[in-house]
Amino acid sequence: MKYAPLVTSIVLGLLFVMSSVVVLFNLVPMPEITKDTPPYHFMAAFGPTGYMKFVKVFELLGGILVMVPKTRNLGLLCLGPILVNILAYHGFVMQGVGLLNPMLIVICLLAVFLLWAERKAWAALVH
Repeated sequence: MKYAPLVTSIVLGLLFVMSSVVVLFNLVPMPEITKDTPPYHFMAAFGPTGYMKFVKVFELLGGILVMVPKTRNLGLLCLGPILVNILAYHGFVMQGVGLLNPMLIVICLLAVFLLWAERKAWAALVH
């Protein structure tokens, strides 16, 4: 059990690093979104402004920080709001579509496990 947080943080970090690198370096073409739908309007607002690049830079930074044991909590602090926004996007913009995506569930479980493993460090925030 001693190595579980390390393995978990490496897997979570790699998932976020790979996700950000693919978008930042345009390695995969972006899928077409049906016009006049909430996801289309959402992406039309955030895509051209550079906001999504900003988020992807923080995904990259958070993914790298999570993989290093001494900076794991700082990485979780960077990735937490991003994960909440991913969940909010699927919940509100997509009206629940994608919330039961196995990859999203795995990412959430990995993050919750790391928060639990580091609960003593986070306890100071709630007292």
